[in-house]
Amino acid sequence: MKSLFHIFSKFEHNNYYFMIYKQIGQSDLNVSGVCLGMMSYGSKQWRPWILDQQKDCDEHVDLALSLGINFFDTANIYSSGVSETMTGKALNKLIGRDKVIIATKVGLPIPNKPSQTGLSKEQIILNFEQSLKRLNTDYIDLYQIHRWDYLTPIEETMEALHSLIISGKLRYIGASSMYAWQFSKCHYLAELNQWTAFISMQNHYNIIYREEEREMNPLCQDLGVSLLPWSPVARGLVCGTRTRKGGTTLRSINDPYADRLYDREADYQVADAVIKLADQKDVSGAEIALAWLHQNPIVASPIFGATKTDHLKEAVHSLELKLSPAEIQSIETPYQVNIVKPWNL
Repeated sequence: MKSLFHIFSKFEHNNYYFMIYKQIGQSDLNVSGVCLGMMSYGSKQWRPWILDQQKDCDEHVDLALSLGINFFDTANIYSSGVSETMTGKALNKLIGRDKVIIATKVGLPIPNKPSQTGLSKEQIILNFEQSLKRLNTDYIDLYQIHRWDYLTPIEETMEALHSLIISGKLRYIGASSMYAWQFSKCHYLAELNQWTAFISMQNHYNIIYREEEREMNPLCQDLGVSLLPWSPVARGLVCGTRTRKGGTTLRSINDPYADRLYDREADYQVADAVIKLADQKDVSGAEIALAWLHQNPIVASPIFGATKTDHLKEAVHSLELKLSPAEIQSIETPYQVNIVKPWNL
């Protein structure tokens, strides 16, 4: 996997930001070292912490573009498609389509469309066409299966995804959290049948949860597949907004899923180490956690969500933050082996 380096300067209070662009897998997608996750924009009916005004989405996307971010990730399930709609409106208003990389996902149940779920050929094609319309685009750069579908033969899924590539409406395909044996099966089925293979794995991987280092990460490295980690700052745990006593922000108070992902004393001990190092370096815990991911050569672009503009600036600043071996050791040492947690808790 190649890395493309580009200096992007933006002066603000005597500070500058620079962006690194990396290639996803063996594709020609050169994406910013940070991806703006668009789950934060949509409808409060889905999550109370969501930013539901188009102007907020526009403001964040505009800032992201000015900082050099060219990669935006959403999903059909986010606010039942409203996130895709707001993403499409913002990008069409602010920049040419050929200047950005758009990723979206399919497979999980859509809250107000219970029958519209899974990875059958019918559902993949139906949901893909609906995503195109909501995003107001003629093509999608990266289409990802959100989770493994135990009810549909994976051969049917892979062939359906390949048909979208052949149609010219889709450039590349990726996957999200699953077991390594499942991802390996997808790859070799594609190779055997001359179908399109996945170029990326969007997995749950961060300084608090490192069990992907057992099998998935080595498999991806061997296959030349890039990681696009989700929850790179452990849903605020490394930022101090989620504490042993409870959440301190609207999102951390209303995110029971995170309470099941990060529920061990060992998790908080790692977070304590991250925050301690952040204080020493006069940066945020998010910047430390992201910098830790950036030092992994198979990580292309962590999916970073933001509800405030400062979050975006911190994420981009993390790209120039270098951690010494001793600093890396200080935040890795408290980690204790975890169970392999399921992704649909």
